[in-house]
Amino acid sequence: MDEGDGEPQDFIRICTEKLSTEEVSQLVLSPSCGAVSIFVGTTRNNFEGKKVVHLEYDAYVPMAEAEIKKILADIRKRWPSVKHMAVYHRLGLVPTTEASVVIAISSPHRDDSLDAVKFCINTLKATVPIWKKEVYEEDGSTWKENKECFWKKQ
Repeated sequence: MDEGDGEPQDFIRICTEKLSTEEVSQLVLSPSCGAVSIFVGTTRNNFEGKKVVHLEYDAYVPMAEAEIKKILADIRKRWPSVKHMAVYHRLGLVPTTEASVVIAISSPHRDDSLDAVKFCINTLKATVPIWKKEVYEEDGSTWKENKECFWKKQ
């Protein structure tokens, strides 16, 4: 019974502002859903023994948004019970401990939302044209390629 619950909605935002996990999770709340699963990707302070000061993200935004829409459409086919989905990604400088990506998905039961969130972040990292540069305390910086990237496997 979805009385007053409305149609499923997708929310996509690529921005330079600090991300709010609370804001993203509120977008997907639904009275017909008993589960909201959230993934928050944050900047860690180290990589392979180097101290990371911050990350810098860049993207071709129109293509990134189009690829995220494809991921969400695929999720709706794989998990038809999913209600609302939100994918927010930050661009620009992201200091340690701050979020670079927040994904929230609601569904009536936890298995579908948990599986869909995992699929979403893994597919996003493999297909969406968002690039990450790690800036180190010493030794400069490095543009990082996600090990999941489909073009790396070709």
